[in-house]
Amino acid sequence: MKPSVLIIAEAGVNHNGSIELAKKLIDKAYEAGADIIKFQTFKASSITSKTSEKAEYQKRMTGAEEGQYEMLKRLELNEGHHHILKEYCESKPIEFLSTPFDLQSIDLLKSLGIKIGKIPSGEITNLPYLRKMAQSFEKIILSTGMANLEEVKTAVKILLSSGLKKEHLTVLHCTTEYPTPMKDVNLNAMLTIQKELEVAVGYSDHTNGIEVPIAATALGATVIEKHFTLDRNMEGPDHQSSLEPEELKAMVSAIRNIEVALGDGVKAPSDSEKKNINIARKSIHLLNNLPAGHILTEEDLIMKRPGNGISPMELENVIGKKLLRAVNEDEQLNWKDIG
Repeated sequence: MKPSVLIIAEAGVNHNGSIELAKKLIDKAYEAGADIIKFQTFKASSITSKTSEKAEYQKRMTGAEEGQYEMLKRLELNEGHHHILKEYCESKPIEFLSTPFDLQSIDLLKSLGIKIGKIPSGEITNLPYLRKMAQSFEKIILSTGMANLEEVKTAVKILLSSGLKKEHLTVLHCTTEYPTPMKDVNLNAMLTIQKELEVAVGYSDHTNGIEVPIAATALGATVIEKHFTLDRNMEGPDHQSSLEPEELKAMVSAIRNIEVALGDGVKAPSDSEKKNINIARKSIHLLNNLPAGHILTEEDLIMKRPGNGISPMELENVIGKKLLRAVNEDEQLNWKDIG
């Protein structure tokens, strides 16, 4: 059986800068059954200029008065916070992960002993960042929102040429819009990435609801990432496009069910259905009362349940045979009855 789908509960910045809210998010991710909870690591001064505008969805959620820098400054987690949250995750246990958005943050996460490097969609064209990520982490998960296939190929080439092993790379299809309209999901692009790059693939979801991550699992995703929050009505840029705890729990449960349902791919009767074979299938029965010595024709026979006698697939081998005893209407024919 293939390894379990890695489910990443993306807390992101939904802690609103509060270490206590962050801990509550860890509690809920653990209770939902997620494998990993992921935060975001950045210095506002390192990732955006003070004149950068917010995205439209961020303006809708947090207003247009402040710029991107001011918003991000409020959402930073300092080094001490990272130590506290990692230790809190270990006490559950659930794996702690965070996405670095600048070179300094890569160093911080590496110093914490993080083994997986998560590259966000916005950094897929950042050459020095990609090189440092490949050199800093044993495994890489690469999100590809806003990218075309050639940009994905280029980023992967940089990662591999910088020391990352291909078998340690997972590429996530993603659409960077919050929430993502269904018409823009293009889930088949995940399969295109898999075919063209011959890498493990997954899906980072920004749609409302849980059906698309479930579908991605059925298509072969090995990693699913989904934003979640304690309450969609909270103030902040990502809350409204995130799952609430019970929805996260439902998504994890559904993904685990789909994994089991996918099975091993061998077409054969399952253990649970074997008992129904003779009940549902048919075998050869007699249509009328017939004497011993009668030579059987197709008109003498009828296919009826149960299926524990001679299979209808043996019809050609039965026609022309002589009855060795008298048989009655509706009686099941057996090999010992003919010769």
